[in-house]
Amino acid sequence: MRAIAMRHLIALSLLMALGLSAEAFAQPAADEPEDGEGGAEAGLEPEEPPSEPAEAESPDEPVDEPVDGAAERSDEPVAAPAAEPTAASEGEAESRRAEGAARTDEPAEQIDPTSAEPETAHRGEFSFGSYGRVIAAGDGRGRPGRDADIVAHGSRLDHDNYVELELRRDDHWPAVDADTRFVATLALGHPTFHYDGQFDAAIAVRNLYLEERDLGLTGLSFWAGSRMLRGDDIYLVDFWPLDNLNTLGAGLGYQAESHTTARVHVGLGQPTNPFYQQQVERAAPLNQYGTASVAILDRLRFIGSAKVEQLVLFDGGAGLKFSAYGEAHKVPSGERETAATQVMEAVPADGGWVVGGQFGGFTGERDTHVNIFVRYARGLAAYGEFATPHGLGPDRTASDASEILIAMGGNWEFGPATVLLGAYFRSFRNASPALDFGDVDEGIVIARPHVFFTEWLGLAIEGSFQAQQRGVLADVGKQESEFGSTSPEPVIAHLSRIGVIPFVTPAGQGSFSRPVFWAIYTASFRDDAARALYPLDDPFNIREIEHFAGVGAEWWLGSTSYGEQ
Repeated sequence: MRAIAMRHLIALSLLMALGLSAEAFAQPAADEPEDGEGGAEAGLEPEEPPSEPAEAESPDEPVDEPVDGAAERSDEPVAAPAAEPTAASEGEAESRRAEGAARTDEPAEQIDPTSAEPETAHRGEFSFGSYGRVIAAGDGRGRPGRDADIVAHGSRLDHDNYVELELRRDDHWPAVDADTRFVATLALGHPTFHYDGQFDAAIAVRNLYLEERDLGLTGLSFWAGSRMLRGDDIYLVDFWPLDNLNTLGAGLGYQAESHTTARVHVGLGQPTNPFYQQQVERAAPLNQYGTASVAILDRLRFIGSAKVEQLVLFDGGAGLKFSAYGEAHKVPSGERETAATQVMEAVPADGGWVVGGQFGGFTGERDTHVNIFVRYARGLAAYGEFATPHGLGPDRTASDASEILIAMGGNWEFGPATVLLGAYFRSFRNASPALDFGDVDEGIVIARPHVFFTEWLGLAIEGSFQAQQRGVLADVGKQESEFGSTSPEPVIAHLSRIGVIPFVTPAGQGSFSRPVFWAIYTASFRDDAARALYPLDDPFNIREIEHFAGVGAEWWLGSTSYGEQ
């Protein structure tokens, strides 16, 4: 009996202990610390469930703003609803509710990983772009493939290997709502190491500049550095007829909401040629041994340009483009030492200017467009920014030199067929009064239709006709007269070319679908005058037909070097 009573006493003690523990868990002491700052609190009523079940959201997707004033969701597990508070515990719950409300905002933002960045946060990213063309080609006779054009800007099919590697950094500054862009473009030319075995390269920095947009005024932009300034081109002949400057300087631009764009730039350069520089040897200072080089003539070329462009847009994406363009060139005076007498002579200042315009239209469908260009250059500007002026006038300046250029480029795309077109006529006269070999009239008409058999496979046929007249008289290819002699006449050279280009591209149908892999075969036909443009024993002087066959590729991937200023 005593043992049975003892067992009943132990059981009763255990039940009493369990009852006290349950009461302690159900109603914690007021001075007990909360479960976590900003977390779920005992005694608070649970949120009402939504009237309709919400779709489960992917954990990788950002959470939208709360709807209808609902509290933001948290990734923390949701606590089970607490029991209905008793009257005795409502005072404690109210005090904890007031205390928690005062410190809930900041911790909630800290633990919510989906909260958006503040609008003042800076954002930036690096990107890489490239343009390039590579080809391995021969002439079918064991010699390398060679550019056979007789005009300054001929078909690009037989151009040398060339690539541009562009590193770009874009930054957005929300505090001032402005964008910064840094561009560095490195160009590599032919030959490559794998071709000639020389561990060397032809390298040039084509772009190295910093540009700011929308700082202080929406639509405003300005830049400083070294860069290319280019407009629209004629793709088939790799030519920018209106504006194609290489400059070290700075520029300013503005783009209005009316689709009007205005740009100005000033820059300078110093090509390495005797027109700008002369280095002579002088004795080292203070009777030191040897000599030192001294720049007797050391002058810069200053260039300024301005362009205004207006777009007129229609329904469906079609539109018109009108552009006006101008340049001003200036070289200061200086002095040089004559080679014969070693005395100083004055070198006069020189200058020049360009005016031109462009009219274009586009359909807004695929890449169908047409552009017409007119450009007139006078004085130093007629030679280009890097060329050495030749054939100077009696006043030893280039003031009487001139160039007039009329050009057209376009593209038409319809179904699986496309047609690229290009043409230009150019007449250049140097500053000397008499005609000479440097005076030239030339032009080209070129077309390349494409047919796509699938989305990635197609065939292109290119045909072109080129003509050039030099300012010299000769009896090239003329038959003797009845008196046994020939009379000199102006030399007018002609070249015709036909090319076949099967290709594949993963970018779909279109004339400008890139990247593209292709095989190229061209045949060029020269007349006697065209062969006479080359020296004796040059294969181009001997052959009437020139072959070019090879395989290659072309790409432009995320490059800003073209079509932006």
